[in-house]
Amino acid sequence: MRHIFTLLGSLLLSVAVFAAETDTVTIHSATMNESWKATVTLPDAYQTDANRSFPVVYMLHGHSGNFSNYTSSFPELSKYADELQLIVVCPDGDFNSWYIDSPIDPKSQFETYISKEVVKWVDQHYRTIQDRKGRAITGLSMGGHGALYLAAKHADTFGAAASMSGGVDFTPWPLSWQISKKLGPYKSNTQVWESHTVIANAEKLKDGQVTLFIDCGVDDFFIEVNRQLHQKLLELKYPHIYMERPGEHNWDYWNKSVPYHLAFFDEFFDQSPE
Repeated sequence: MRHIFTLLGSLLLSVAVFAAETDTVTIHSATMNESWKATVTLPDAYQTDANRSFPVVYMLHGHSGNFSNYTSSFPELSKYADELQLIVVCPDGDFNSWYIDSPIDPKSQFETYISKEVVKWVDQHYRTIQDRKGRAITGLSMGGHGALYLAAKHADTFGAAASMSGGVDFTPWPLSWQISKKLGPYKSNTQVWESHTVIANAEKLKDGQVTLFIDCGVDDFFIEVNRQLHQKLLELKYPHIYMERPGEHNWDYWNKSVPYHLAFFDEFFDQSPE
């Protein structure tokens, strides 16, 4: 963690001119027979070093958001891509997919889309490190749930995962965020709901195979479920970093979180040889 704070300090002091390039692309889903947009931010080194492959960070947006949220709400993203020399991909997860494969809505299969189709497309179109050691995933709110959920179920794809203000257990809110449209009414589908939460899938994580970082604001409505996930990981003796900071469920908090997450992933990539 000391490396992360040191790196953040150097980034804040940096005054260099950055030249990262952000593309808006369209990625087709054969599973849903639909196409979705994504942003891909390439570091300046991608253009100057044609023989090099780069690690990729996937960043998932929250409920009612879209693929452009990070590039519009966190304009420093390109600076971090340059400084850390990594590719950042922000795919679309629809406004309420929760990044699961819905058992009742064939047009909402976002676990498969993100973990299989988007990753495959990015690896085919860019010079990436095509290994879990070169892939990380994070997200905020619904996207925080998605990042940890996908990492727990697809540890062969993602080597590191993080969550900021993640809805890691949405069962306490059975009438919120239109989740019933993806999983059916809670009362008659309790087991289905529970099986699609991060906290229920934590036991799929084995032997520290996915490097984890979880953070949440102390005044966030998701703070208790994040604490419960932290406690469960402790009981499972699963290594992870857990952090609480002052803050609520908003971009004031997330703008401060994103640099921590990117620095955390940079440390992971540094420790994972190509």
